[in-house]
Amino acid sequence: MARINTNISSLIAQSNLARSNHDLGTSLQRLSTGLRINRGADDPAGLIVSERLRSELRGLDQAVKNSERASSVIATTEGYLAEVSDLLNSIKSLVVEAANTGGMSKEEIEANQLQVDSAIESITRISNTASFAGLQLLNGSMEYITSGIDMSKVEGAKIHGAQFGNQDNMQVQVEVVGAAETASLFLAGGSGGASGELLSSVTLEVAGNLGVQTISFVSGTAMSAVVAAVNTLKDSTGVSAALVSATDQTSGLTFNSMGFGSDQFVSVKRVGASGDFFEVFDEPGGNVVQQANGEDVTAIVNGALATGNGLDINLNSPSLSLDLTLSSDFATNVGDSDAFFITGGGATFQLGPTISATQQIGFGVQSVAASRLGGVSIDGTRFHLDSIKSGQANSLVAGQTSNAVRILESAITDISVLRGRLGAVERNTIQTNIRALQIGVENITASESQIRDTDFAAETARLTRAQILTQAGTSVLATANNSAQNVLALLG
Repeated sequence: MARINTNISSLIAQSNLARSNHDLGTSLQRLSTGLRINRGADDPAGLIVSERLRSELRGLDQAVKNSERASSVIATTEGYLAEVSDLLNSIKSLVVEAANTGGMSKEEIEANQLQVDSAIESITRISNTASFAGLQLLNGSMEYITSGIDMSKVEGAKIHGAQFGNQDNMQVQVEVVGAAETASLFLAGGSGGASGELLSSVTLEVAGNLGVQTISFVSGTAMSAVVAAVNTLKDSTGVSAALVSATDQTSGLTFNSMGFGSDQFVSVKRVGASGDFFEVFDEPGGNVVQQANGEDVTAIVNGALATGNGLDINLNSPSLSLDLTLSSDFATNVGDSDAFFITGGGATFQLGPTISATQQIGFGVQSVAASRLGGVSIDGTRFHLDSIKSGQANSLVAGQTSNAVRILESAITDISVLRGRLGAVERNTIQTNIRALQIGVENITASESQIRDTDFAAETARLTRAQILTQAGTSVLATANNSAQNVLALLG
């Protein structure tokens, strides 16, 4: 070529040198940042995927932190509850000691009462002061709020967990489908031809959940006297008696356990040779038996079958977990129903990377103040731990050690069950959730790194190539620019 206005070789060299410089700059940027994708032009599709993975990774990281925080809250709460449990056990030892009236003076019992009062006040103090980073744990602020409970039907309600979803409240519908029953045996009032009295002398062994006692009766003893004798020992046997009709001795009588449920039993049998006439039945006109057992209540809660235990029912489903104590009138009336609402409250723990009901758990922690622990129905009145204090109905100085022990055992059970539930959530839900999230963090981090991070081995090879091409291109461009000067030889 002998044209000098257009240097095609120079243009080609410039174009390739520009590409080499661009590749060199790209390699230097990737090696200096450690990222293969620094802007969208580097890999548009890869950028979209990696940004989504980064978003998921941030959610997973925070979910792990949330779970660890939830574990810390639960561990702190359980620590406070352990102290409450120790106080309850110390109170029980004082109550049992005070029951030993034959070996303790009035002054010693009063001293025990003072210690009981102090321990109960300490329990309430723990309830009011237990906190975690300003979050009150045991004063009821983490308890579910209910409304519309008919106390004549539902005497006690403990909501352990509820998932509201997009609703502001949750209705709880309870329907009794199987009646709770006491263990019961029937003795006919006209046994052996005698009208409303025992035909001959007989010795009975009466056994129940609290123990066994024998009672001897002479011939001609009225049914009302049999009832009175059995009831005198009911605190020792757990068995009470009543005439079917209070005004009719011939109506017969029933032996009943003092509690409801399948773990309650009544056994009445003749001891010795006398009293051949004596027979008890499972019901009037029924079969001859010597022992009977009670029945647990069966109920449907929000369409799900709840587990019954005496007058108590328990439901543990993903959307609702609760314990209810039904009144005896409600639990023994098949077909009866009641409804109330859970309107809020509880503690919500966000355990997943996205905000949805499926990635949250709700947990209720009821107040452990003395006025809320140990709810027990005694003679139709429900008492709590504070009723054991001085001046209250079940205090030691009032001689109500038997009732006090029942209330204490219920309070100890309340705390033990709450600690167990907290432990189960921490171990089976939170800890497993943390491990699962950490696996997700590892895998997504690896995937995001594979897409976005620089492979230094490959990139250094590309850098070396780009450096060589840049140097060669510069040299070639210089040669191309000088080649036009060869035309001067033609002008000799």
